[in-house]
Amino acid sequence: MKKSNPLHQALFRILRPLARLLLRNGIPFGEFSELVKRAYVEAALEDFTDGRRKPTDSRAAVMTGLTRKEVKRQREILAGEDTGSRDVLHTNRASRVVSGWVHDAVFQAKDREPAMLSFDGPGSFSELVKRYSGDMPPRAVLDELLRVGVVSVDSESGRLLLQQRAYVPAGDSEEMLQIFGEDVSDLIATIDHNLVSDESGQPPLFQRTLTYNNIPPDVMERWRRHAAAQSQALLEQLDKWLGPHDRDISGHESGSESGDPVRTGVSIFFFEEPARKGGRRGE
Repeated sequence: MKKSNPLHQALFRILRPLARLLLRNGIPFGEFSELVKRAYVEAALEDFTDGRRKPTDSRAAVMTGLTRKEVKRQREILAGEDTGSRDVLHTNRASRVVSGWVHDAVFQAKDREPAMLSFDGPGSFSELVKRYSGDMPPRAVLDELLRVGVVSVDSESGRLLLQQRAYVPAGDSEEMLQIFGEDVSDLIATIDHNLVSDESGQPPLFQRTLTYNNIPPDVMERWRRHAAAQSQALLEQLDKWLGPHDRDISGHESGSESGDPVRTGVSIFFFEEPARKGGRRGE
């Protein structure tokens, strides 16, 4: 790969693991290319207004390099999609159940920790699911939480114990792919915000990375365990602070406080790969 400008190099690093994920899930280049066109058109039409009106198809064509016919086609596809869901805070239903178990006093013990719950009855797991997961059958939610090890069954009482304060699906499941889309989108949006923060006059958002490239292999297992434990502890501390302010948990309706709701959070991810000497392949 020829040396190119810094943005091209950054894009290649982003696209390389993305291409691996797409190929593993059977997404050919043509399908990916179609989605890229759609994203370009939506960004041109939604994110580059002049404060008075949205760009026309002609201006979007100039910005994106696509023909006006292609811009019109992609705009019509976007108009026909259920895009309203993007304006709603997405939280996986199983995650909402776990969050309610952690924060809602109805489902807490006297020490304000998540209580052991019976499956049915007052203050039960079934009530928890009804409150935080809508019409999902409690048994289906429980089976999923048992499957991933978030919940266990006490051998003596038969009541349910919360083993982990977060639900993370495994593999290339629909839920995991949705989390993938949200996490990567959030990271890129934060980086984009920080790149233009001086021009926009807005303060930069927190963005930090700890990286070393000459760690001996025999340290890695201990490092994985230590990083996971410390990261989980930090996220639980942040969750204790922010969770009670969520309107779904606090019981306040959206209109009871001034302003529109804000989606916010902190992401932590672990990475490791072989350190390559003399540059990456293709450079």
